[in-house]
Amino acid sequence: MAEELSIKIFRISGTYSKKHRKYLFRKEVRALKEEDALEKTMSQITSIGILRRQINIKEIKEITPEEIQDYLIKELSK
Repeated sequence: MAEELSIKIFRISGTYSKKHRKYLFRKEVRALKEEDALEKTMSQITSIGILRRQINIKEIKEITPEEIQDYLIKELSK
């Protein structure tokens, strides 16, 4: 039997280094799987000139629609 795929919301948090400073980040993304959410987050962060080796992921957590803080993600999830 095929597993039913539904879009989930993930909150990914961590740090990245840029110019000898450490920055915290928290992103909420919609994805089918945790791996897809991680890849989407990594590509968003690397698009601003950060290398993947400079990114340290602390937590990947699936969240409920009630926990969403990002306005755009909340609107897309309705």
